[in-house]
Amino acid sequence: MRIVVTGGCGFIGSSFVNYLRKENITDILVIDKITYAADPFLIPHEVPIIQKDICDVTIDDIGYADYIVNFAAESHVDNSISNGLPFVKTNVEGTFNMLEVARKIPTLKKFIQISTDEVYGDMDSRNMFHANESTSLQPSSYYSATKAAADHLVESAGRTYGLPYMITRTCNNYGIHQHNEKFLPTIHNSIQTGKTIPLYGDGKNVREWIWVEDNVQLIYELMVSDEIGIWNIGSSERWTNKEIIKKISEIVGKDVNFTYVEDRKGHDRRYALNISKLEYYKQTFSLTTKTLEKYLIETFG
Repeated sequence: MRIVVTGGCGFIGSSFVNYLRKENITDILVIDKITYAADPFLIPHEVPIIQKDICDVTIDDIGYADYIVNFAAESHVDNSISNGLPFVKTNVEGTFNMLEVARKIPTLKKFIQISTDEVYGDMDSRNMFHANESTSLQPSSYYSATKAAADHLVESAGRTYGLPYMITRTCNNYGIHQHNEKFLPTIHNSIQTGKTIPLYGDGKNVREWIWVEDNVQLIYELMVSDEIGIWNIGSSERWTNKEIIKKISEIVGKDVNFTYVEDRKGHDRRYALNISKLEYYKQTFSLTTKTLEKYLIETFG
């Protein structure tokens, strides 16, 4: 089984590659541009890496594959607000190019697109409790809009060309090796350096959280299964940003200094996934099911 992993040097991508190695899969090819958010030392040294933008990947780079798993993406919302063009290039043009390459691989069993719960938009403004796989997409940022566009491209390739595909829409991941720009590492670094934690708006924005190792195991299990189509991957574990800081304060046994800052433009109030489809499927195997609270205790305790 040969698996091509784009963005395999990033936070979630590298976790996936390491999971593949634990499953004794050796025929792995990582393609990664090695941007600021990537670290090639996160994956085993024996795994080959092609340092290349996914917009420029050709069939000659890959040769053949059973699966292509596309983690490669620009993912920081604040950066997309400052400059959306790199997001259009990587998330839209890059995905399109990978689909065109995938269509040339006769051995391909499945193209797996790694998406996000952010494509569904703000559940509060939509007057919805949660989003299932059939919920329409209403992205709010250039980041989520480009991810939604990529999802539609994948679906179109499936419809028009018969490309076998799967799209996983995942909630916020946490775990080791996460980039410093993300919320939990920002909190950790602020505490370590004695800085005040910036908190957008009133701090009551709700996010759903999943342990990265659970996420990548689910992606793998879905990849090798006969399942296709769209799958929400979540935990139903939802916290406000302010609740997370309060919990960390309890763990460290002292006040954690934070300050309210101007809210992010177009900031979604609440994300929530309906994972009933996944819950039925994953009864057949076990996860680590690490909770966010346990992770915070391990990190800050």
